[in-house]
Amino acid sequence: MTLHNCPPPKAALARWLKDYPSEVDNYGHLLLEQDCDCDDDLIADFVTYFESAHADARAFFHEQMGIELHPDADAPAAHITYPTCLPPITRRGLFGEVMAGMLTEHYDYVGCHDWTIPVFLFRYHEDAEAYLFALVRDPERKREVYGRRGSDFLALALNDAGEIERFIAGEAKWRKKLQPSVVAELMYGKKKKNPETDELEHDGKGIWFQINRDIPAPHGLRQLQRLLRDIDPDGYSAAIVTLDRVLVTRNAQPLPRTNLILISGGDVPSREATHSLIPWDAVPEDYTATYDLQVVELILKDGDKLIDGVYDALWPI
Repeated sequence: MTLHNCPPPKAALARWLKDYPSEVDNYGHLLLEQDCDCDDDLIADFVTYFESAHADARAFFHEQMGIELHPDADAPAAHITYPTCLPPITRRGLFGEVMAGMLTEHYDYVGCHDWTIPVFLFRYHEDAEAYLFALVRDPERKREVYGRRGSDFLALALNDAGEIERFIAGEAKWRKKLQPSVVAELMYGKKKKNPETDELEHDGKGIWFQINRDIPAPHGLRQLQRLLRDIDPDGYSAAIVTLDRVLVTRNAQPLPRTNLILISGGDVPSREATHSLIPWDAVPEDYTATYDLQVVELILKDGDKLIDGVYDALWPI
């Protein structure tokens, strides 16, 4: 098992995206618009980072599946590999989570903290593990895969002693077309008929609901602590001790926190250039948590091409 150890592809991001940042009080907003077409060079620039993000889960899942990381080309399971063989919808969800990490490591967010990602939490994707375990034994067992539960993304701000000063927890969502109705469903939940008015109304179970009610120390912190103990207990000993104090059930030490919302997907003709999907000039009224909030909107022209290109290119041998 390995830590995430690849820096973001800064030159590729600068070539790929135009950025429009803003910050008001404890609210940061970053609009990112695609500025160049996806090509083989851009895909190649992203591959190393994506391999680093998925490396721990890849080693873990392949061990669980009972196959070698580099199987013999003639073996029946040679092409059943993580994450390449996951269904397209699942790969798009993973793309959003990896991009949350890449953008967090590259851009300045509210508070200007120095964020680090020791390891991504992909090995805790239980349904992906079950899917791969069955698929390697029966290639006809293809189906959709449920998303991973809990925080989509976690990163840490460490001091010189390696102790955790703050963490960032994020929700990362990908949608093929970021129409206003799609964004509204993401933020406010799916529409259901109100039996009293007979009108379709959002059920209130969207991103705002999830992020406002999240517990101060989410389960993902325990998962991260387990990974650090497993992979590098000496290098991250101070961070592990910090999490011990944060995760106890009584007299827990509160840890400063930043919430992240990343919405990524395809642009639509109705959206004008530089126009954001979520208000940027004031803290959104729907946000009621007390923590700092960072919103990132990643608006792409050919996102499907990039996602498929990157995931098809991972670990070619």
